[in-house]
Amino acid sequence: MYLAKVVGVIVATTKNEALVGKKILIVQPLNTDYNPIGNSEVAIDSVGAGTGEIVLVSTGSSARQVFDEEKNPIDRAIVAIVDNIEVNN
Repeated sequence: MYLAKVVGVIVATTKNEALVGKKILIVQPLNTDYNPIGNSEVAIDSVGAGTGEIVLVSTGSSARQVFDEEKNPIDRAIVAIVDNIEVNN
């Protein structure tokens, strides 16, 4: 899992049937100081996240399990909306 900020929405009227009814969002990975790292990515929302929110993103088979569908094209799923981060160094 990793932290990310929702930076956009994708609208796709024609898509794989496993994606029908699911919100597709663009997320920007972040470090624990909320600074962007790496490239933006596409993730499927499972928690009702919106643009500008900080979220946790799960990847791979863990992302597919969020939707109880082992054989689908989902590689990243938004699994939580983050309220606060505390890091003790």
